[in-house]
Amino acid sequence: MRPSRLQNQKDCTLTDPVIEIRDLHKSYGSLEVLKGVDITAPAGHVVSLIGSSGSGKSTLLRCANLLEDSQQGEVIFCGEPVLWTGSGLARRPADRAQMIRIRTNLSMVFQQFNLWSHMTILQNVMEAPVTVLKRDKAEVENKARAYLAKVGIGDKCDVYPAQLSGGQQQRAAIARALCMEPKALLFDEPTSALDPELEQEVVKVIKALAEEGRTMLIVTHDMRMAQDVSDHVVFLHQGKIEEQGAPAELFGNPKTDRLRGFLSASVPA
Repeated sequence: MRPSRLQNQKDCTLTDPVIEIRDLHKSYGSLEVLKGVDITAPAGHVVSLIGSSGSGKSTLLRCANLLEDSQQGEVIFCGEPVLWTGSGLARRPADRAQMIRIRTNLSMVFQQFNLWSHMTILQNVMEAPVTVLKRDKAEVENKARAYLAKVGIGDKCDVYPAQLSGGQQQRAAIARALCMEPKALLFDEPTSALDPELEQEVVKVIKALAEEGRTMLIVTHDMRMAQDVSDHVVFLHQGKIEEQGAPAELFGNPKTDRLRGFLSASVPA
């Protein structure tokens, strides 16, 4: 297991995970997508969520970041429970300031990049720290350039998203997330929209971030990456945790028929 480093989680103690989810339930009308899920992401650890399409992986990630409202259970950020109002399908975060603060500390990297087409790559990376966090523009620019260099596209600051490959766009999206200097990074299928060659560019960046000891929660179809970067892997099936554990245990000695079947269909020979 990689050593845990806390340079990016100064407000989280060794005993308080960055993200903790307890007995989470999420429904869309009568369709129950998550059926009582528990997830813990300690500071400096990488937790990967795997499972078939429709198993609830991306929904769980969005609930952790409060982009989706859950109907039951707790979402806890650095020991601080999210405050709720209402119940069932009417449940919502009760404190808007708390919700915004948690979201800005849990930066999402989406499958489809979500870069603003009318802004240069540098402007994309700078936008949220300047407009949302009200940070000094010159300071943010220096950090944005450094993060773009970190992900290997420091020479692309002044170009527009359409001028980049998919892999470069996703690396720009990672730099944008890093520029928020969050407590954790949340990746929602970060490589699934990419060709295999471009996918490896992004995997290399994610592996480097894992080696730095950044807290990450990753939804992925890439079993090799999950094996290489994770401290803990969670296999979801039909909205429940079917099996979880260290990568060597989960991939090397799966205990359930469902996980064995999933891995045999997912892991390249």
